[in-house]
Amino acid sequence: MRNSSKAVCVVASILVSVGLRAQTGPFSPEDWPATIDKTKKVHYVVTDAGLAPPSETWLADELQVLTGGDQTTQDFCIRGHNCKKVIGAYLNVLDRSHTEWADKDTIDILVQVYGNAALFAANGNPRNFVFLTGALPDLNFPVGGQIPVEANNKQWNWVLFRIVNGTLPDGVTRYVGGAPGPGGVNGGTIRFEGVGNLIVRVIAFGEEGAFGTLEAINLFSPAPPPCDLAEPATNLARVDLNAGTANHLQVINDGDQTVTFVQDIGPAGDKRKAVVPTGTFLNFGITDNYLGKPCNDPRAVKVCVDFYDDPAFAGVGVRFGPDAYALDEGGCIGIYPADQRVELTGSGVWIQRSWTVPAVNLKGVNAGTLTAGPRFASENGQVAVSRLQLAVLREGDHPLAGQDPLAGCVQDANVCKGVYGDSAELDLVKDIRDGLDLGGNGGDQEYIVEEAGPANDRRMAVRSLQDEGTAPRDWYLNFSITGEKLGPTSQDIARLAICVTYYDDPNLAGRQFKPEVYSTERGGQSQYAFTPDSLFVPLEGTDTWRTAYWEIPDMKFGGVNQGPQAAARFYLNDKIFITRVRYAVIRPCGPMAGVNLLEDCKPIGQPTLGISRTADNKVRLFWPLTAEGFILQETPSLSSPVWTEVPPGPPEGDQQVAILTVTGTRFYRLVK
Repeated sequence: MRNSSKAVCVVASILVSVGLRAQTGPFSPEDWPATIDKTKKVHYVVTDAGLAPPSETWLADELQVLTGGDQTTQDFCIRGHNCKKVIGAYLNVLDRSHTEWADKDTIDILVQVYGNAALFAANGNPRNFVFLTGALPDLNFPVGGQIPVEANNKQWNWVLFRIVNGTLPDGVTRYVGGAPGPGGVNGGTIRFEGVGNLIVRVIAFGEEGAFGTLEAINLFSPAPPPCDLAEPATNLARVDLNAGTANHLQVINDGDQTVTFVQDIGPAGDKRKAVVPTGTFLNFGITDNYLGKPCNDPRAVKVCVDFYDDPAFAGVGVRFGPDAYALDEGGCIGIYPADQRVELTGSGVWIQRSWTVPAVNLKGVNAGTLTAGPRFASENGQVAVSRLQLAVLREGDHPLAGQDPLAGCVQDANVCKGVYGDSAELDLVKDIRDGLDLGGNGGDQEYIVEEAGPANDRRMAVRSLQDEGTAPRDWYLNFSITGEKLGPTSQDIARLAICVTYYDDPNLAGRQFKPEVYSTERGGQSQYAFTPDSLFVPLEGTDTWRTAYWEIPDMKFGGVNQGPQAAARFYLNDKIFITRVRYAVIRPCGPMAGVNLLEDCKPIGQPTLGISRTADNKVRLFWPLTAEGFILQETPSLSSPVWTEVPPGPPEGDQQVAILTVTGTRFYRLVK
């Protein structure tokens, strides 16, 4: 049985000869740099076989790469090595013998990393690599250095950082080695800060000089020749077996992925032509390098599939969805998580749903001379497919960057059927806990519930717990979504409205709070996102209970440091009391399309932007004619938004309306 979370490497890596340059880099990734000092203490971990300890003072597997929450990693494979890819914001490393650094004022950190954009700032320039040491409440953030742009070379690179192991306020105990337990935060010892998508194979902590000098190590091999085909100005291929049409996509019929073409499949009134695998696998090839070549950078691929849920599948555990896909052109294979395939129930209807697979190389799996996206698996039964559409989600400065040509194809059809709840509420005055409750009480999310408010309106409320008499400090509150009140975490990203009732304390005028970090999904990759500072709500000191309102457009309910489900974690920089919290999902389709159940909480004068589909599948946006001075704007991406004005059409009744033909992903807003 295959482990669905593992990346499988099927090729040997290419050795890099260092020849006579043995005392300066770039060094081969297949051995320790020639500059190491075997007499010094080193603790290390290698994610795959190799790199034996050169002496007794070098301890293998003494370090452990942690995973989970905002420090999640996944098994990965690239250029011949099984490794770890950072999915969250942090890379947290546990040193089981961290006390050995208690008398060291400097720690060298040697890593073997893959040379890609994750090593640099968003603009491609070098950035400071920051490390977190110490445990709450005494934290330290030493800078370990920068990586030159030459490391963006699509090669395995040795990189050396050096951090100061400072002392706690007592002036004696050091941040690394002096604290009990693991010595750091969230179960680790030293945490790499802000390293999303970093790909790492080796991590080693050592005494100063254990690996050599920064000048000797931090030298890099040149990048391979550029791809002979720039990413083409295309992003969608498709094949429709029922209609008998194709656009640069065809069924592959060979090896372990042979098929049968069938007719008249489906329920009465919806019979279709389709393709059925004779075994387990179903594969589709892209012709003429239409979406690019294997030498192009890996991109997220979204597939939209129409398949038949045969009544014969009832109760027999038939599962269908993506299986294997190429991670690079050298033979590394990724396995899509089996638990994210759909289990068919025998409903007797055609189903359409999507999957988004991150970091797909177009080499494909068993695609022969064609290119390909992910291969599909049909477990415990042969599933008939009538149509498949495959989109490459472009990035960067590509003319189609940020567009999703399959935006109308969702991964969970129930979001459009009114199956899931649309609101949740926590009211500490009325003791209402309707799918929403107080979250975990610990770490940097400690809280206390007590009476607060003006003399004539005292209420039970929650605030972050700070010792009386201490200076104001940053703190957090988290709220738990219970009973999957708003639907499962697996559903598509949701537009979430949030309404909070808080005490506008005269003693805290100028302090502020907002929903800050939350779980989302971008390009098929689960990650954390942070709201902009423009969402801060400042206290004015009116000595009244007030409401604050926000909308977050791309929420997943996985939560941050809170389970079983949660939305955004709240950041507060003082003891701000909250007595009521309400959530509402604004659905994109179905019976509740465009309905905001928290309309009453929106600031006066802020109109609601509604959205629906027309009969000919265009997008209809609408807002009140009375909203004078507001204009409609759109952007293809929220990660680097560029807002442009969208002219409205003729009014309809008491509504201003814009009817649009939308290609790709678009986000809309009203601004004054």
